[in-house]
Amino acid sequence: MFVQPHPILFEGEMNMQAKINWKYKGVYPAEFQSDWIPFDKVEVIINDLIKTGRVAELSIEDEMGSKWNQKEFLKLQQKVEQEPHDVIVYFDGGFKKDDGISGVGVAVYYKKGKEQWRVRENERLLQLESNNEAEYAALYTSLNILEELGVSSIPCTFKGDSQVVLNQLTGEWPCFDEVFNKWLDKIEEKMKRLRIKANVEVISRNHNKEADKLAQQALDGIKVHSNGMINKSDED
Repeated sequence: MFVQPHPILFEGEMNMQAKINWKYKGVYPAEFQSDWIPFDKVEVIINDLIKTGRVAELSIEDEMGSKWNQKEFLKLQQKVEQEPHDVIVYFDGGFKKDDGISGVGVAVYYKKGKEQWRVRENERLLQLESNNEAEYAALYTSLNILEELGVSSIPCTFKGDSQVVLNQLTGEWPCFDEVFNKWLDKIEEKMKRLRIKANVEVISRNHNKEADKLAQQALDGIKVHSNGMINKSDED
């Protein structure tokens, strides 16, 4: 079975963005659309447009196709600020062939309000068959964490050192393994249900140390589960 590229996957780290559509009020009516704008900059541009006195109608749309008028968008923006956004996920999986034990590790960075938060979680699993399957399980575990956080209808960045998982997920590499395809189906279904627009990025093991450590701790029987506010020194 060959896996087609996922329709909500893209490359390059990205935060929430929107486009502004407006109709010009004048002798010669016209319609305009902006480029993609960071969510937190949209209000400033809207206010500048309104000041011209030449806006007959205005709407805002996001990357998922949702649309709002100015009043609705301002309410949404206030709500978004209090919910998890600017989400970056690091995931990794480990596998001990001699005893068939797997460990998965996930670190999720996100903003809520003006603060930076981080979830760190791992899990020890049985009945997996390979290191690659453990990597798939780690990615799926990260989606479960996002669901628990209430993440929905926003772009999220997923970073891992498994070229197999991420390239098969995007369709860059074909997948003929029945077990992997089952994981791909589960991951795709979860992403669609959460309406997550997923950016995937293959990183080096050196840049995935946190998730790797969590996976290794799981293999050693050390359970980690935390969710708290962090500062710059914690990230370093």
